Amino acid sequence: QVQLVESGGGLVQVGDSLRLSCAASTRTFSNYAMGWSRQPPGKEREVVGAISRSGSIRFYGDFVKGRFTISRDNAKNTVYLQMNSLSPEDTATYYCAAGTSPGVPRRAAEYDFWGQGTQVTVSS
Repeated sequence: QVQLVESGGGLVQVGDSLRLSCAASTRTFSNYAMGWSRQPPGKEREVVGAISRSGSIRFYGDFVKGRFTISRDNAKNTVYLQMNSLSPEDTATYYCAAGTSPGVPRRAAEYDFWGQGTQVTVSS
């Protein structure tokens, strides 16, 4: 069992940046691929970014368009999502997730553990 706790969400203006963090309570953090997903109001959950166990492989949803960066620190059991040039379309609850499958999970269904989420609201 892995417990995930997200932090760093909030209310920002168009064009601002935010850095989300996710702390994992496990002794084997490096055994999990990690990802960030989001769920806008009334829409399905979509993967924003994902990173392999070592951090060497990364995946981003098409809508990211170079604005976000996912990273991880295995020594700190933490995964990050740096978000730049935020727009109102990025407003959503952002979830951290851990997956046991090899590679970089690109679909929400491939993840095994989820955090409670952190709200990001971008105001125009």
